[in-house]
Order: sequence, then structure tokens, then C-alpha cells
Amino acid sequence: MPIHVTLHGAPILMLGIVLASLLSEDGATFSAAALAVSGMLDIRLAFLSAFAGLWIGDWGVYFAARFASSAVPKEGRLARWLAKHRPAPIGATERQGWVLGISRFFPGTRLPAYIKAGAQRMAVGKFAAITAISAAAWVLLIFGFFRLAPSRARLAQGQLAMLGAFVLVMVVAFYWWKAWAVANGTEIHIFFERLRRWEFWPAWMFYAPVALFCVWLALRYRGLALPTIANLNQKNGGIVGESKIEILRELVRTSPEVTADAHLIGQGFFEERLERVETLCSQSGFEFPFVLKPDTAQRGAGFAKIQSQEQVVNYLRSVSAPLVLQRYVAGPEEAGIFYYRFPGEAQGHILGITRKRFPSVTGDGTATVRELIERDSRARLLARTYVTRLGAKADHILRNGEKLRLVEAGNHCQGCIFEDGQDLYTEDLRLAVDKICQKLPGFYIGRFDVRYSSDGELRQGKGFKIIELNGAASEATNIYDAKNSIFQAYATLYRQWQLVYAIGAANRAAGVRPLSACEVWRDWKAFAAQACDFPVAD
Repeated sequence: MPIHVTLHGAPILMLGIVLASLLSEDGATFSAAALAVSGMLDIRLAFLSAFAGLWIGDWGVYFAARFASSAVPKEGRLARWLAKHRPAPIGATERQGWVLGISRFFPGTRLPAYIKAGAQRMAVGKFAAITAISAAAWVLLIFGFFRLAPSRARLAQGQLAMLGAFVLVMVVAFYWWKAWAVANGTEIHIFFERLRRWEFWPAWMFYAPVALFCVWLALRYRGLALPTIANLNQKNGGIVGESKIEILRELVRTSPEVTADAHLIGQGFFEERLERVETLCSQSGFEFPFVLKPDTAQRGAGFAKIQSQEQVVNYLRSVSAPLVLQRYVAGPEEAGIFYYRFPGEAQGHILGITRKRFPSVTGDGTATVRELIERDSRARLLARTYVTRLGAKADHILRNGEKLRLVEAGNHCQGCIFEDGQDLYTEDLRLAVDKICQKLPGFYIGRFDVRYSSDGELRQGKGFKIIELNGAASEATNIYDAKNSIFQAYATLYRQWQLVYAIGAANRAAGVRPLSACEVWRDWKAFAAQACDFPVAD
């Protein structure tokens, strides 16, 4: 027969649901629904407990952010973050309310939305109404799912009762375990930290919503392969298989003063390729260090800063694919500038600018590089990437004050730190980039990676060198700034891909035929097979 809780036992379960919701809202809500459907707890009490737990948590985040926005010091990282989100622009309050309401239904977006509401001092009554409605809707949704499930049988009711109690216990145990992992600095803590910070999510997980959005765009613009003609001067529009050297040659031809010169090292016997490198270095005046990288790589794969003849030999022996030999630009600063222009449009635009920070560790004379990485709160999250790249150097002890740069490639997946560089935007910079792009027939959207000497010069549109130009598949990488919420990241990516499809549609209307999905897939397979041989990037 169904399991029922006595009047004295119900408050204990209700309190357990409320407390568990402070640890895991969804886990507690599922538990409450299971207990209600099983008959172990009255459905009204279960609903009230789940709702109260969610709403109490909402208020806790809101008031904490509201207090922090006025109590934190005027200087510092937190102060800068709060200043960015306060006050809300005039006319943005209605949109902010919608964002707050729907954040309940999108994992990873709820906390940033609630913090923003508190920091911007959203009206208490408005916050209360929106969060109450969204919390009630979420609880009703989960309760409805359990009620519609085939759980009427007595056996099923008993199983649901045990499930509800089990989930409550597991929620508490899970967070106790997590707290222990944090205290002991284990790999488990690193796993949880990477899971909590969306910028470290696996690509398949992060890009799943973007892929769905692209399906919708394909239906809207009536063409799945439209991105392949977003850029007419790049193979597949810059989606996959485009040649870096062809792009760089065009840039050197049209804008040599702002482009790092590069040459192709084709396929062939090792001795021939080595002689080709030596000849080109002699003719072009290249000295160590210089750069070697695959001609069709993505996300910094295979990038190497070559500093000796031995490294040249080792690299050529490990990579048989065509290579780009490029002059090394010291910088010391690097940025990514995402540009777009519609066909026929007189002037182009900058969608986003990314500052690239190259992390380093500083020795103390006693700790190994590996230990220094594990001590750093951010570097430890990418410890495996750094240690693999460093090899035997990971066990080297740095002298006191000695610095070691952990990454040379300006790619997020290689461990480079990305920050929003919108403060670098000026009309002079836009005009300088637009002038370069106007000289590239058929180029409409993509990201320039540039190295430059100072922020002031870059803002004037001067003092930078282009080291790479990526096409339609590149990103406005400022989304990876740790200060951005996942909402902001997806909003930028959705805008970017909407531009890619719209530009592709405009080129199709002008008579350009998109490639077939089979042709793109064939190029992707060829690239994937080749990329298996690429060495770990510097």
C-alpha cells in the first residue's frame, strides 16, 4: 500500500526539501515531486516546500548582490564587474525582466541574472513578482511531469517514495563530498570548477545550443550551407579547409605594412623541406625565433615558436602536412578583432575586440613548474594542457623571480586568457581595419589576430601587425571573458552566426552557389585526418 508520512513527519520532510534546495534547487524539486506522487507527502505541502526553497534562494542571491554593489571597495575586480552592470540603461528594464524570468529554465544562466538584478537594484516588488511566477512555473512543470508519468501502481508509488528520500540524502552527500574535495585540493575539485565555469565546458556541450540555432537559421534563410559563401575569397567561406598562406599572401599583397610576412613549406622529403626553410629564412631575413604552423589548422593546433635549428628539425620530422613559415611578432600585446560587412555596404563594422593575456608562473626557487601551476587558481584548471605542452620542463625549478610563459598561441583552448577589449574600440581603429578589408575582394566576415605594442597606438589604428585572418567559423572571442555570463556569450554567438547566414544569403542572391553539405563534409574529414599528426601547440 502507499507510504504516508504522519503529521509529525511531514514538517521534517518539508524542512529537508527547503534546506536541500539551497544546495541543489533542481534536485530538491525533483525529490518533492517524487514524494508527492508517491503519496508520502501531501502534494500541497510538497509544492509549498519546493517553491519556498527556490524563492528563498532567489532572495538570498538578490540581497547579497544588492548589498555587495554598495559595500564593496570602489577599486578592484569585483567593483569593476559591478560597475559594468549598474545602473541598467534606460529602456533596458523590460528586457532585463524577461531575461530574469526565463533564466530559471536555462541551466547556468540563473545565478548571473539574479546577481545582475541585485547589482542593478531592480525594484523589490518587480523582482518578487518575476521570481515567484518563474519559480511556481518551474515547480509546476516538474510536478506535472511526475503526475503524467505512469506511477499509479502501488509498487511505483513505493519506489517513488524511496527515490524522493534517496535524492534528498544524495543532494546533501554530494555537496559534503564537493566541500571535502575543495578542502583537500583534489582532481575532483578541479572537475567541479571546470563544470561551474562555462568557459571550460567541452566544445560538444557548449556549442550544442549554437548548433540548434544554426539549424533554425538554415530554415529561416533556406540554406544549410550558406556559411560556405559568407566569404568568397576563402575555401568553404572559412568554415574548414581554408589555406592560411593564401589568406596571408593576399594580405601581404594588399596591406604589406600591417601584415607579418609568411611563406609556404609544401609537402615533400624531409631534406627538401629543411632546405626550403633555410633558404627562405636567408632570403627573407628571418632570425630565431620564427613561427611554424600547419597551413589548414584550427584553434591554434600545431602552432610552434621555433627558437633553434634543433626545433626546426624536430617539427619537420613530426608534421608532413603543408606548413606556414611566418616572421615572429613579439607584440608584446595581442588582440582579436571581429569584423563584418554586408555585400554592397560602404563601411564595415567591428562586432567585438578581445584582449589576449598570456599566463605565466613566477618561480620561488623551491617549487617545480608543475607545482606552481597547481597553486594558481586558474592555471590549475588547465594543468593537463600546460604540463603536456611543457614536457620535461614541468619538473624544472625556476629561480626566485624567474618567469615562465605558459602559452604562446593566442587561443583559448590552448590556455590563453581572453578578456573583453571593447575599451580598445575607436573610430580610428574601425577605419583602419575597414580599409584593410575593403582591399580583400570577397571578404565579409571574420576575425583578425593582431599583435601590437601599446593600447594607445592600437586605438589610433597604428602599430599593429596581422598574424592571422580567420573566416566564417572564427569567433568574437571576447565572449570568453570570465566576467561574461553564459547569456552574454550565447547572445554574441547567435548574433555572429545570424550575420554569417545573412551575408551568405546576400551572396547567394547575387548569384553565388553554396557548396553542398557533402563537399564540406569531405573537406572536414580530410582536415581531421591531417590534424591527428599536429604536435601540441606552444
